[in-house]
Amino acid sequence: MALILGDNDALRVPKAPGELKIPPRDVVFEVEQFLYREVRLLEDEKYEEWLGTMTEDIHYWMPGVQARYRKDKAARYSHTRMAHFDDDMLNMRRRVTRFMDDTAWAEDPRTRTCYMVSNIQVEMVENTDEYIVHSVILNVRGRNETEEDWLMARRKDHLRKIGDGSLRLSRREIYITESILLAKNLNVFL
Repeated sequence: MALILGDNDALRVPKAPGELKIPPRDVVFEVEQFLYREVRLLEDEKYEEWLGTMTEDIHYWMPGVQARYRKDKAARYSHTRMAHFDDDMLNMRRRVTRFMDDTAWAEDPRTRTCYMVSNIQVEMVENTDEYIVHSVILNVRGRNETEEDWLMARRKDHLRKIGDGSLRLSRREIYITESILLAKNLNVFL
């Protein structure tokens, strides 16, 4: 099928992407292992250890998605609108405490979860011990006999080396694909 352009239509000119600075393999491997261990901790409900993978100044943010037409120039995501998560360490501790409480009815019987982390790309932050990490995550949850929910998201993480040389999560932005959550609850972390 041929593309027909009018007099006022202009073809987009190809533009080279910015320079791809590839980090050393050992850094990429360390970051990948950090992310894989993190989801294993979540699958095994080791929430206190999972909190231990974060810095005290963590910002954990998952904004609500607003489906907008392309001509609408308002930001798709904004810190001034609704968020599913907009938490610091105190709020993360509160969530974990609630998850682990015997009265957390949404977790009785417990949710069976499986995570997949993929498309990991590590960016070095110049002159620092920090990395920006882009990834995609899929969370599949099974509840009771027949309930199953899938939640997919893009993530942008900021990882920081601390004094002992280990990595810690200092900021996470989670961009889910659903504008309306189809699950009955959001009792998982991404």
